[in-house]
Amino acid sequence: MRADRILLAHGSGGTMMKELIEELFVAEFGDEVLLRMDDAASLPFPGARLAFSTDTYVVHPLFFPGGDIGRLAICGTVNDVATSGATPLYISVGFVLEEGMPVEELKRIIVSMHDAAAEAGVRIVTGDTKVVERGHGDGVYINTAGVGVLPDGLDLSGSHCKAGDVVLLSGTLGDHGIAVISTREGLSFSTDIRTDAAPLSALVAAVLAAAPDVRCFRDPTRGGLASTLNELASASGVSITVEELSVPVNDQVRGACEMLGYDVFQVANEGKMVAVVPADEAEAALGAMKAAPYGAEAVVIGTVAEGPAGKVYVRTAFGATRIMDMLVGEQLPRIC
Repeated sequence: MRADRILLAHGSGGTMMKELIEELFVAEFGDEVLLRMDDAASLPFPGARLAFSTDTYVVHPLFFPGGDIGRLAICGTVNDVATSGATPLYISVGFVLEEGMPVEELKRIIVSMHDAAAEAGVRIVTGDTKVVERGHGDGVYINTAGVGVLPDGLDLSGSHCKAGDVVLLSGTLGDHGIAVISTREGLSFSTDIRTDAAPLSALVAAVLAAAPDVRCFRDPTRGGLASTLNELASASGVSITVEELSVPVNDQVRGACEMLGYDVFQVANEGKMVAVVPADEAEAALGAMKAAPYGAEAVVIGTVAEGPAGKVYVRTAFGATRIMDMLVGEQLPRIC
């Protein structure tokens, strides 16, 4: 690693986080399942195949337009399990509470988690609680782990993309990142944008039913669409070209990004799904995505080509082509 100390950028979803994962965690743990680097691990289990995923949530502030850390924690893990094509079933929850946190705030978060789990059809079946001294936390941090069951024979992975495939996106980019950043102290702007945090397991199931040869699903969270597509292009050894005019972005999100100097392709989302599908199944997949919950604004945004391997391009409104880079450094710390 280039850095000798952990920086905020090591949690950004960009190149420094990729370096941390590959050069420390993967190098030491190195299990063949882990090496696939998918959002959920697909595991053999007597009589079934399981999908298993975990994530930790440190978003600041705890409450933001349209959501809170609790909804985020449930939806994020449900979506990570769903990207494997599994049906999410069970969730564990670990709380790290800071001494002095108002109980009413914790109640709001717990109710939100219950509602999100009910919407997703998952059960919260185990958990843990720790309390740290005042000043050693930020109210609450939450870890969730999720387990789901995989259909027989299904093997989705970011390494399965092929030349000629089509890239779908389930809706507008950047809503979550801008909703959270608009509440941060010291920023003198406001928007009507609300977080897009939502469980997408029903959407994934609908697309799989309509397009059984789907290559992979990914939710473009930290690092946004740019990191997601770069990871897919690198894992599959292909290139991906995105049509800029096809990517839906709310006007207020676009305006906020221009004001703050953000690339909307690198802003975090918590309720959007990317699907890569064979061209002959793209129409059916798009129709299913648009008909599913949270997919009404789904569109085709790009295509996959043979090479150069690992490159992602944007074809701009003026017909020019530029590189879509992964996020370098930290754009929006503690966004999820």
